[in-house]
Amino acid sequence: METLDSTIVATALPAIARSLGESTLDLTASITVYLVGMAAFVPTAGWASARFGARNLFAAAVAVFTLASLLCGLSPSLGIFLAARLLQGIAAAFMSPVGRLVVLNDTPKDRIIDAIGLIVWPALIAPVIGPPLGGFITTYASWRWIFLLNIPLGIAGVLLILGFVPKHANEARAPFDLTGFLLTAASLATLLHGLARVGQHNAAVARGGLYIAIGLVSGGAAVRHALRHPTPMLDLAAVRFPTFALCTVSAGLLARIAISMTPFLLPLMFQIGFGASAFEAGIMLLVYMTGNLAMKSVTSPILRQFGFRNVLRANGSLCVVSLVACGTLAPAVPVAVVYGVLFAAGMTRSMHFTAVNTLAFADISSATRAGATTLSAMAQQAAGALGVALAALALSSFQAIEGGSLLTLVDFQRALFASAGLMAIAVVWMLRLPADAGAELARKA
Repeated sequence: METLDSTIVATALPAIARSLGESTLDLTASITVYLVGMAAFVPTAGWASARFGARNLFAAAVAVFTLASLLCGLSPSLGIFLAARLLQGIAAAFMSPVGRLVVLNDTPKDRIIDAIGLIVWPALIAPVIGPPLGGFITTYASWRWIFLLNIPLGIAGVLLILGFVPKHANEARAPFDLTGFLLTAASLATLLHGLARVGQHNAAVARGGLYIAIGLVSGGAAVRHALRHPTPMLDLAAVRFPTFALCTVSAGLLARIAISMTPFLLPLMFQIGFGASAFEAGIMLLVYMTGNLAMKSVTSPILRQFGFRNVLRANGSLCVVSLVACGTLAPAVPVAVVYGVLFAAGMTRSMHFTAVNTLAFADISSATRAGATTLSAMAQQAAGALGVALAALALSSFQAIEGGSLLTLVDFQRALFASAGLMAIAVVWMLRLPADAGAELARKA
């Protein structure tokens, strides 16, 4: 449910916008608030598991997510819809981390690898089936069923958790870092809201710039607090390791933001720029995500053969080329070429994410692994939200430059070129990796 709802909505945005009487760009907030809710609360999952018990927290998270899905499906206005999506994101922040903890707590050591292999598959499959499923439901039923279908799944999930997940004694826990949580959440929320506002006209631009400034100041204060607090919500000790810093909070973060713009831009471009139905747009994005899935089987041999630095350099360049190629797509381009470009773009996306995510932990010590895992998860969610926000900002900015009242194909093409530019900067930045970075991991890949 969690992974589907983070990918399924993009193809339905135009239909939701028409139903609620809003513009498509205004509805992009429904994706960003979901991701912001996840990013802000993911770091609290470990503390909450120790405080309330993993079983109880997991069941409660699924129940709240199900309730939020019902509210989304019944929303009569944009404000209620955004509030329900935020609640969904907050609940989702506890579902995957706590669910993974439940599995690891009750799996024998000799079955850990098998267990992790199993729980990874939903995260791989859901982005593949999400866009076409969302498009199919939107085209042939109503967008509201995207959320209402979660109700029976959520009820079954809660019953299964309560029936099969064993209880464990609550763990010892550190005090909750309320200041760190508030500063981090405020930074994410104001920064993303500012990016959304700055793409608008007149006074909204100045107000958006003010929100961005507040977000940056709050972020700086959150970092300073984390460095001084004895048990911070965000443990930044892992940033001392160059490979982790480069792959998670600098070049890797910028690359993830650039690539995260694509799953948002493409389905909208196909519907608004190509005139395709939501289902047709979902099928096209299915090809993109299928390339992502297909690449998984050859990632390890490639890393073993060529090493992380060479793969990131070459594949990063191919990512730039594929983003530029996506920006050249038009209705006159043969369908086979469109599918080929999308499949190749999905493959490069998969390789880059896998390589960066793996290399980030190459030099991490066991003492900092927990904090590094939390920081990495938060950075990934924040990058997804920033990718959507920057994509929406690029669209509104190019629309304003053209002086049009409606989005056109050219606006989407230029936004994809902008994402290619960000990716190019990330590739150059990644050249700072030493030649032997992750050599031991590459041998084991």
